[in-house]
Amino acid sequence: MSLLLNPVFCILYSEFYAPNHNYYPKRTMTPNPSRREFIKTTTAAGISATVLGGISFADIACMRAPLDLVIKKGSILDGTGAEERIADIGIRNGKIVAVGNLADAGGERVIDAQGLKVTPGFIDIHSHVDTELFVAPRAESKVRQGVTTEVTGCDGSSAGPLGGSELAHTLKEFKDAHEFECPYRDIEGFFTFLETQRCAQNMISLIGLGTIRERVVGADNRPATSDEMEQMKREVLIAIDQGCYGTSTGLEYTPGSFASTRELWELVKVVPQKYRLYATHMRNEDDTLLEAIDEAITICRNANASLQISHLKASHKINWGKQGRAIEMMEKAIADGMTVHADRYPYIAYNTGMSNFFPLWSRDGGTEKFMLRLRDKSLTGKIRKEVQEKIDGLGSWDSVLISWTKSTANKIYQGKTVQQIATEKYVDPFEFVVELLIQENEQVGIVGFGMDEAGTEMVLAWRNTIVASDAGSAAPWGPGSRSRPHPRAYGTFPRAIAHYQRERKITTLPDMIRKMTSLPASKLGLADRGIIAEGKAADIVIFDYEKIQDRATFLDPHQFPIGVPYVVINGVPVIDNGVQTGALPGRVIRSNG
Repeated sequence: MSLLLNPVFCILYSEFYAPNHNYYPKRTMTPNPSRREFIKTTTAAGISATVLGGISFADIACMRAPLDLVIKKGSILDGTGAEERIADIGIRNGKIVAVGNLADAGGERVIDAQGLKVTPGFIDIHSHVDTELFVAPRAESKVRQGVTTEVTGCDGSSAGPLGGSELAHTLKEFKDAHEFECPYRDIEGFFTFLETQRCAQNMISLIGLGTIRERVVGADNRPATSDEMEQMKREVLIAIDQGCYGTSTGLEYTPGSFASTRELWELVKVVPQKYRLYATHMRNEDDTLLEAIDEAITICRNANASLQISHLKASHKINWGKQGRAIEMMEKAIADGMTVHADRYPYIAYNTGMSNFFPLWSRDGGTEKFMLRLRDKSLTGKIRKEVQEKIDGLGSWDSVLISWTKSTANKIYQGKTVQQIATEKYVDPFEFVVELLIQENEQVGIVGFGMDEAGTEMVLAWRNTIVASDAGSAAPWGPGSRSRPHPRAYGTFPRAIAHYQRERKITTLPDMIRKMTSLPASKLGLADRGIIAEGKAADIVIFDYEKIQDRATFLDPHQFPIGVPYVVINGVPVIDNGVQTGALPGRVIRSNG
């Protein structure tokens, strides 16, 4: 019998504790008995003190008070990898307060989860949801697939601190995207504005070392001076003190790509050990993948940091066989005492900027200098040769699909491959791409089809891989509909369950849920999320295992998944019987909070 329903306990509670709460009638007995007096009295009444089971007065009061939400009869996958079990969950004040048989417990709201799976909320450890929440706080595409906590500031780029030679360009891009002036300059300002605006999801941020380098060193390809190194270290520590949970790099993107291996480990090393996470988009994910992994391991070994390889993959057919070797290298690092994980989305195509096909030397100095080099006819032949080598690795320009342009005029190209457009326009593909980049001032997003299914399955099945979207949020309407995003923005977590677990059976369902919940929570050091247990935050996903399915495609991405009828964030239903409620219960989770 539940302690809550034990009649002897109820009598003791009402006689000795209830008088101290104004919602129970006062009695004539001595108020406020001490714990010793209480136990002595229960013993005198012939009841062993062991009945208390270590429960305090506060615990008893908590059980007596009404629940905000009760989830009944669900098949609970608690996030640890343990097998599922049928149980009820009681929620109050945003916390899980009971897990077990709550058949007689009432709540302001009861959800019948019989026949459904109940899991912790999914933690998207590699996300690009950040300032877009200022104008689209409901984060529809992410919430509807069960993401309750986003980790942004990835790939070396964080919301702040802003500054340096590219500040004017950054502020203009912000205003163009959001239609108002950027209201902050550092991580503290970003967090504060987000808290004021409110959003549906919980938010965590890493500090982007590319953002730090741009602020201090600028966009040029040169080593940092000793004074600049000290300034960058101070900026990293300020960001951690303002609430960031670790560091990230994007070493295929400028200006982060201009940082040396030593510069990176010195910056990471100053972070307090608790937050010394290094999440890296490595220097290369195709021809020199293994060398890039070796560098990442070297950085973390020298900085004594926890390593997270971002979107682990081997791009281009000639490199697909390297993925097994990459995992072997990471396993060896683990055997040597390091903490190593990877994250990966469940698709064979990646999403990046069109300019990433262009050589680093052409992008040296920032967007303005890149545009000048694209217009310089004396450089065209050299640039074309290096770009074509990248495209040959993918196969052809048919493997490059345009997903986003800044201008309305060029949105007619979204959803088409470069080769398809070039054929329709009777133009050379390279020349078309150069002209498009000039028109859009570099702001062109693409999807590249470069990976294989066997390698994708291998990475997702690895014991230390965390499922992540590497995507922002979107919606079929409003600001979220302006681009044609990678379908991972809508389907990552349902697809990992439906395709790779239910259909392909690359791992068990409890393990797949672990990769979405307790594993990312542990990586970040989040003690109160990622597991269904008493005392944990009430972030919960309820889904139909037989029906859950992603529906977004590369040509038609703005489609919500099915089979996820309920998503609860901090105890508040955000998706209720398949309908988004509009509630904005998300919180900024700070390392200093």
